[in-house]
Amino acid sequence: MIRTIKGPIISLRGINKQYPPDINALSDINLSIEKGEFVFLTGPSGSGKSTLLKLLSCMERPTSGELSLDDFDLTNLSASQVPYVRRKVGVIFQDFKLITTKTVFENVALSLEVIGLSSGQISKRVRDILELMGLANKMNRYPLQLSGGEQQRVAIARAVVNRPSIILADEPTGNLDRGMTNEVMALVEELNAEGATVIFATHDESLFANTYRRVLRLENGRLKT
Repeated sequence: MIRTIKGPIISLRGINKQYPPDINALSDINLSIEKGEFVFLTGPSGSGKSTLLKLLSCMERPTSGELSLDDFDLTNLSASQVPYVRRKVGVIFQDFKLITTKTVFENVALSLEVIGLSSGQISKRVRDILELMGLANKMNRYPLQLSGGEQQRVAIARAVVNRPSIILADEPTGNLDRGMTNEVMALVEELNAEGATVIFATHDESLFANTYRRVLRLENGRLKT
Protein backbone atom coordinates (compact mmCIF):
# COMPACT_ATOMS: atom_id res chain seq x y z
CA MET A 1 0.00 0.00 0.00
CA ILE A 2 1.15 3.56 -0.76
CA ARG A 3 0.40 5.69 2.27
CA THR A 4 -1.47 8.86 1.33
CA ILE A 5 -1.07 12.26 2.93
CA LYS A 6 -3.55 15.13 2.82
CA GLY A 7 -2.17 18.60 2.24
CA PRO A 8 -0.27 20.57 -0.46
CA ILE A 9 0.32 18.74 -3.73
CA ILE A 10 4.09 18.92 -3.06
CA SER A 11 5.65 19.03 0.40
CA LEU A 12 9.29 18.80 1.44
CA ARG A 13 10.24 18.78 5.12
CA GLY A 14 13.89 18.91 6.16
CA ILE A 15 15.07 17.44 2.83
CA ASN A 16 18.80 16.79 2.48
CA LYS A 17 20.61 15.23 -0.46
CA GLN A 18 24.26 14.27 -0.28
CA TYR A 19 26.58 12.68 -2.83
CA PRO A 20 29.84 10.87 -1.99
CA PRO A 21 32.24 11.73 -0.64
CA ASP A 22 30.94 14.91 1.01
CA ILE A 23 28.87 16.95 -1.47
CA ASN A 24 25.78 18.59 0.01
CA ALA A 25 23.55 19.08 -3.05
CA LEU A 26 20.52 20.09 -0.97
CA SER A 27 20.41 21.15 2.67
CA ASP A 28 17.35 21.42 4.93
CA ILE A 29 14.81 22.17 2.20
CA ASN A 30 11.33 23.01 3.52
CA LEU A 31 8.77 23.77 0.85
CA SER A 32 5.05 23.48 0.14
CA ILE A 33 3.44 23.96 -3.27
CA GLU A 34 -0.32 24.09 -3.71
CA LYS A 35 -2.29 22.36 -6.44
CA GLY A 36 -2.42 24.49 -9.60
CA GLU A 37 0.51 26.74 -8.65
CA PHE A 38 3.11 27.86 -11.19
CA VAL A 39 6.43 28.28 -9.38
CA PHE A 40 9.76 29.42 -10.80
CA LEU A 41 12.91 27.77 -9.41
CA THR A 42 16.10 29.71 -10.01
CA GLY A 43 19.72 29.86 -8.96
CA PRO A 44 23.20 29.56 -10.50
CA SER A 45 24.52 26.37 -12.07
CA GLY A 46 25.24 23.82 -9.37
CA SER A 47 22.80 25.37 -6.91
CA GLY A 48 20.66 22.21 -6.71
CA LYS A 49 17.79 22.93 -9.13
CA SER A 50 18.13 19.71 -11.12
CA THR A 51 18.70 17.67 -7.97
CA LEU A 52 15.47 18.97 -6.47
CA LEU A 53 13.52 18.08 -9.62
CA LYS A 54 15.09 14.60 -9.66
CA LEU A 55 13.81 14.02 -6.13
CA LEU A 56 10.31 15.13 -7.10
CA SER A 57 10.28 12.83 -10.14
CA CYS A 58 11.59 9.83 -8.15
CA MET A 59 14.76 9.73 -10.26
CA GLU A 60 16.67 9.98 -7.00
CA ARG A 61 15.92 9.62 -3.30
CA PRO A 62 16.66 12.14 -0.54
CA THR A 63 19.36 11.30 1.98
CA SER A 64 17.03 12.39 4.78
CA GLY A 65 13.79 14.28 5.37
CA GLU A 66 10.16 13.77 4.33
CA LEU A 67 8.77 14.19 0.84
CA SER A 68 5.19 13.89 -0.41
CA LEU A 69 3.81 14.43 -3.89
CA ASP A 70 0.16 14.48 -4.97
CA ASP A 71 -0.85 12.93 -1.62
CA PHE A 72 1.67 10.09 -1.91
CA ASP A 73 4.28 9.62 0.79
CA LEU A 74 7.55 9.16 -1.11
CA THR A 75 9.81 8.86 1.91
CA ASN A 76 9.75 5.06 1.98
CA LEU A 77 8.44 4.32 -1.48
CA SER A 78 9.39 0.88 -2.83
CA ALA A 79 10.91 0.47 -6.29
CA SER A 80 7.77 -1.30 -7.52
CA GLN A 81 5.62 1.68 -6.57
CA VAL A 82 7.72 4.33 -8.33
CA PRO A 83 6.16 3.87 -11.82
CA TYR A 84 2.69 4.54 -10.39
CA VAL A 85 3.82 7.83 -8.89
CA ARG A 86 5.71 8.85 -12.05
CA ARG A 87 2.48 8.68 -14.04
CA LYS A 88 1.42 11.79 -12.15
CA VAL A 89 4.57 13.71 -13.13
CA GLY A 90 5.63 15.03 -16.54
CA VAL A 91 9.28 16.07 -16.90
CA ILE A 92 10.54 18.47 -19.60
CA PHE A 93 14.31 18.43 -20.07
CA GLN A 94 16.62 21.10 -21.49
CA ASP A 95 18.23 18.66 -23.93
CA PHE A 96 14.89 17.19 -25.07
CA LYS A 97 16.00 13.53 -24.62
CA LEU A 98 14.13 12.48 -27.74
CA ILE A 99 14.95 9.14 -29.40
CA THR A 100 16.36 10.10 -32.77
CA THR A 101 15.51 6.75 -34.40
CA LYS A 102 11.80 7.12 -33.59
CA THR A 103 9.29 9.45 -35.21
CA VAL A 104 7.57 12.30 -33.40
CA PHE A 105 4.48 10.11 -33.01
CA GLU A 106 6.53 7.21 -31.63
CA ASN A 107 8.44 9.42 -29.17
CA VAL A 108 5.22 10.82 -27.71
CA ALA A 109 3.50 7.43 -27.67
CA LEU A 110 6.21 5.82 -25.53
CA SER A 111 4.92 7.14 -22.21
CA LEU A 112 1.45 5.77 -23.00
CA GLU A 113 2.73 2.36 -24.07
CA VAL A 114 4.43 1.82 -20.72
CA ILE A 115 1.16 2.35 -18.83
CA GLY A 116 -0.61 -0.20 -20.99
CA LEU A 117 -3.10 1.82 -23.05
CA SER A 118 -4.58 0.22 -26.14
CA SER A 119 -3.29 1.17 -29.59
CA GLY A 120 -6.54 3.03 -30.27
CA GLN A 121 -6.28 5.05 -27.04
CA ILE A 122 -2.63 5.81 -27.74
CA SER A 123 -3.34 6.97 -31.28
CA LYS A 124 -6.12 9.34 -30.19
CA ARG A 125 -4.18 10.86 -27.30
CA VAL A 126 -1.00 11.34 -29.32
CA ARG A 127 -2.83 12.91 -32.25
CA ASP A 128 -4.77 15.20 -29.91
CA ILE A 129 -1.67 16.46 -28.09
CA LEU A 130 0.29 16.95 -31.34
CA GLU A 131 -2.61 18.97 -32.69
CA LEU A 132 -2.55 21.11 -29.54
CA MET A 133 1.21 21.62 -29.91
CA GLY A 134 0.93 22.55 -33.59
CA LEU A 135 2.80 19.43 -34.64
CA ALA A 136 0.08 17.40 -36.35
CA ASN A 137 1.82 17.75 -39.71
CA LYS A 138 5.17 16.64 -38.26
CA MET A 139 4.13 13.39 -36.55
CA ASN A 140 5.94 11.17 -39.07
CA ARG A 141 9.17 13.14 -39.02
CA TYR A 142 12.24 12.31 -36.96
CA PRO A 143 13.65 14.65 -34.27
CA LEU A 144 16.68 15.65 -36.33
CA GLN A 145 14.35 16.86 -39.08
CA LEU A 146 12.83 19.43 -36.69
CA SER A 147 13.94 22.84 -35.45
CA GLY A 148 15.00 23.27 -31.83
CA GLY A 149 11.65 24.81 -30.93
CA GLU A 150 9.78 21.96 -32.59
CA GLN A 151 11.88 19.39 -30.73
CA GLN A 152 11.08 21.09 -27.44
CA ARG A 153 7.38 21.05 -28.27
CA VAL A 154 7.66 17.31 -28.92
CA ALA A 155 9.36 16.94 -25.53
CA ILE A 156 6.52 18.87 -23.90
CA ALA A 157 3.94 16.73 -25.71
CA ARG A 158 5.64 13.58 -24.45
CA ALA A 159 5.71 14.95 -20.91
CA VAL A 160 2.01 15.84 -20.79
CA VAL A 161 0.32 13.28 -23.06
CA ASN A 162 -0.58 11.08 -20.06
CA ARG A 163 -2.23 14.10 -18.40
CA PRO A 164 0.03 14.44 -15.34
CA SER A 165 -1.09 16.57 -12.43
CA ILE A 166 2.47 17.93 -11.98
CA ILE A 167 4.88 19.27 -14.62
CA LEU A 168 8.58 19.65 -13.80
CA ALA A 169 10.49 21.76 -16.34
CA ASP A 170 14.29 21.60 -16.02
CA GLU A 171 15.76 24.59 -17.91
CA PRO A 172 13.49 23.83 -20.91
CA THR A 173 14.37 27.09 -22.69
CA GLY A 174 18.12 27.01 -22.01
CA ASN A 175 19.04 26.08 -25.59
CA LEU A 176 16.40 28.16 -27.37
CA ASP A 177 16.38 31.64 -28.87
CA ARG A 178 14.02 34.32 -27.54
CA GLY A 179 11.23 33.60 -30.01
CA MET A 180 11.24 29.88 -29.26
CA THR A 181 11.53 30.62 -25.52
CA ASN A 182 8.36 32.73 -25.64
CA GLU A 183 6.62 29.94 -27.55
CA VAL A 184 7.53 27.33 -24.91
CA MET A 185 6.53 29.66 -22.08
CA ALA A 186 3.11 30.19 -23.65
CA LEU A 187 2.57 26.44 -23.94
CA VAL A 188 3.52 25.79 -20.32
CA GLU A 189 1.33 28.67 -19.15
CA GLU A 190 -1.58 27.13 -21.06
CA LEU A 191 -1.03 23.75 -19.41
CA ASN A 192 -1.00 25.45 -16.01
CA ALA A 193 -4.24 27.27 -16.86
CA GLU A 194 -5.78 23.86 -17.55
CA GLY A 195 -4.96 22.78 -13.99
CA ALA A 196 -1.43 21.35 -13.96
CA THR A 197 0.93 22.31 -11.14
CA VAL A 198 4.19 23.59 -12.65
CA ILE A 199 7.72 23.94 -11.28
CA PHE A 200 9.81 25.75 -13.89
CA ALA A 201 13.57 25.72 -13.23
CA THR A 202 15.56 28.41 -15.01
CA HIS A 203 18.59 30.66 -14.58
CA ASP A 204 17.06 33.19 -17.01
CA GLU A 205 15.72 35.90 -14.72
CA SER A 206 14.04 37.72 -17.61
CA LEU A 207 11.40 34.96 -17.62
CA PHE A 208 10.13 35.99 -14.20
CA ALA A 209 11.35 39.59 -13.84
CA ASN A 210 7.82 40.99 -13.92
CA THR A 211 5.87 37.92 -12.88
CA TYR A 212 3.30 37.60 -10.14
CA ARG A 213 4.36 33.95 -9.78
CA ARG A 214 6.24 32.72 -6.73
CA VAL A 215 10.01 32.56 -7.30
CA LEU A 216 12.14 30.10 -5.31
CA ARG A 217 15.87 30.78 -5.19
CA LEU A 218 18.46 28.08 -4.52
CA GLU A 219 22.02 28.91 -3.56
CA ASN A 220 24.57 26.27 -2.60
CA GLY A 221 21.77 23.78 -2.03
CA ARG A 222 19.72 26.01 0.24
CA LEU A 223 16.48 27.87 -0.37
CA LYS A 224 16.94 31.62 0.06
CA THR A 225 14.10 33.70 1.50
